[in-house]
Amino acid sequence: MTEENVILVNQNDEQIGLMPKLEAHEKALLHRAFSVFVLNEQNEIMLQQRAHQKYHSPLLWTNTCCSHQREGETNIEAGSRRLFEEMGFKTDLKELFHFIYKAPFDNGLTEHELDHVMIGYYNEDPNINTEEVEDWKWMKIEEVKADIEKQPEIYTVWFKIIFDEFYHYLEDHKL
Repeated sequence: MTEENVILVNQNDEQIGLMPKLEAHEKALLHRAFSVFVLNEQNEIMLQQRAHQKYHSPLLWTNTCCSHQREGETNIEAGSRRLFEEMGFKTDLKELFHFIYKAPFDNGLTEHELDHVMIGYYNEDPNINTEEVEDWKWMKIEEVKADIEKQPEIYTVWFKIIFDEFYHYLEDHKL
């Protein structure tokens, strides 16, 4: 299997090139990404625990899914594709906002992403892909916030940043 490319972008989210994903993370170059938050009717977030064999952040908890757009793919198409690949279901997604963040990992790689944050709603159990996802659970938004403060080490570096942005977005907007 060939390594996927990420879309290198400038601060205005304009494509400036393509690069293999690992190389972009080694060089900490800004690239396009997305993060999906799926909520249920109890206003709980579906969290996933990354699979134990992932090359970074294995067994850490994170948002429902996140990844990188492919060239020519819209943000919504990318989010829908990856949600189905990882969590095994489809639902309508809506893009809420985007922002840039930079987060180094313990293994020397760095996420430097222009992240498009999306939301969807779903009330069933997922059908997880065990190559990608170890486990999953529903958690109330306030419980996630408190748990990140209590035990930040069990969450991915990027999730703590993205969740904070998502939480403040929810405070400012009624969905």
